[in-house]
Amino acid sequence: MESSSSSNSMIWFRKGLRIHDNPALELAQKGSKHLFPVFVLDPYYIDPDSLVSSPGSSRAGINRIQFLLESLVDLDCGLRRLESRLLVIKGEPVQVIAMLLKDWNIGKLFFEFDTEPYAQTRDNKVKDIASASGIEVFSPVSHTLFDPAEVIRKNGGKAPLTYKSFVAIAGKPSAPLRSMYSKLPPIGDIPGYEILGVPSIHDLGYKHVKQEFSPFRGGETEALKRLRENLVNKKWVAEFEKPKGNPSEFIKPATTVLSPYLKFGCLSSRYFFQCVDDAYKTVKKHTQPPVSLAGQLLWRDFFYTVAFGTPNFDRMHGNKICKQIPWRDDEKLFVAWRDAQTGYPWIDAIMIQLKKWGWMHHLARHSVACFLTRGDLFIHWEKGRDVFERLLIDSDWAINNGNWLWLSCSSFFYQYHRIYSPISFGKKYDPSGNFIRHFLPVLKDMPKEYIYEPWTAPLSIQRQANCIIGRDYPKPVVPHDLASKECKRQIGAAYALNLSGETPDAEEKLKSLRRKLEEDDHDGLQNMKQKKRMPK
Repeated sequence: MESSSSSNSMIWFRKGLRIHDNPALELAQKGSKHLFPVFVLDPYYIDPDSLVSSPGSSRAGINRIQFLLESLVDLDCGLRRLESRLLVIKGEPVQVIAMLLKDWNIGKLFFEFDTEPYAQTRDNKVKDIASASGIEVFSPVSHTLFDPAEVIRKNGGKAPLTYKSFVAIAGKPSAPLRSMYSKLPPIGDIPGYEILGVPSIHDLGYKHVKQEFSPFRGGETEALKRLRENLVNKKWVAEFEKPKGNPSEFIKPATTVLSPYLKFGCLSSRYFFQCVDDAYKTVKKHTQPPVSLAGQLLWRDFFYTVAFGTPNFDRMHGNKICKQIPWRDDEKLFVAWRDAQTGYPWIDAIMIQLKKWGWMHHLARHSVACFLTRGDLFIHWEKGRDVFERLLIDSDWAINNGNWLWLSCSSFFYQYHRIYSPISFGKKYDPSGNFIRHFLPVLKDMPKEYIYEPWTAPLSIQRQANCIIGRDYPKPVVPHDLASKECKRQIGAAYALNLSGETPDAEEKLKSLRRKLEEDDHDGLQNMKQKKRMPK
């Protein structure tokens, strides 16, 4: 006779906030008398923090928290159509899950495999607790196209460090599950628990938030709708070629905007890949990886695999694939970048879009990341990474860190002399400056001749535009031409040392280089002053 616990199952949602192509759900609903769908609101991510620079928690901006709540509401609606519901409980996840496993007499626990370090630590604790109680745990891979651990195993225990080698080893993704459910096993008794619905942003303590939220709504329904809309235009799908695209288009962004749905698992990457592959079969020719639409999903898996197989992937020190660079520690310049006060309208407008929308086009991300690091300010990529990690609705640990390593020329990409100009790059796409006028209304009346360099406008023009530079909008924090040359000099010196995170005494050697570069800066400044004082 089957025990009551063995017929009680729990599916613990974290990412994977969907019903389609969900292996954990597929396994959980088989042979279960009762199925408890649970989501734990983790205070680590959602509790308000009054000390941060913009509304949200210390780990997530208000837009991402709202996107998560919308995704949970949609998941709950999907489960209710299957005669179930989402049980949302707030608390420290390990403690909450341990308590529920015991109180609800759970025999089997199901959740999607997660590669992030925080999740790995959390999940290992839960597995240990479950195993000690004789509870079976099933954790299938479904957030990525491939199992990162399997790709690393095929590559002799090391993560492949180039896209080409990754694609060759990984092969072709498996097909998504096509399961359709008419109903799920019912939820069992939950005595002593008052389960409320998905809370609103105000319920979580954000009572005074007045900002408009991101224009992109969360949830599986919205994800599948957006996917269908993108795939209707077969020609666009066939000709998609990253990194092309217009970063200044904001009324209708020049990309799919499916990344937040992949991040939260509202959309299955396997299903997305399959749909794109099906679309390719209807056209005569299409772009190929790495620049194609399918190629972008493979890039995503590439970063997941490298991140999973590289200790300290999210930092410079101790990271064997990261070049050691003596980044400048200048809080004033960093805050100017973070708070959209650099004096470069293209850069500041993008940072305002990030704060307001929680999203920006990939080329816009390239622009501001380059500006902060190797382009102009020479500030550590980890500081920029932290801002993106908190504010982006599609913030993804592996991809965010991977992109910052790439864009700072710390790993993967090393052509540090190729810089995104904070003036000419945006102008190429949007010569009239409509993107700037929208996100920086203080410059809305600035003539287009000066919109990217308002400090060059005569004072009479500034008065007509109701924007005096230095009063209504800041002067540039650095002169781009000089700053970019200095960045190239400093990164060149770091490359010459060729330090990696595993180099013995790397930190000491880096400090020594920083001191030398600062001395050179001081000597250069003194020489400039002397030249100015010399009689003509």
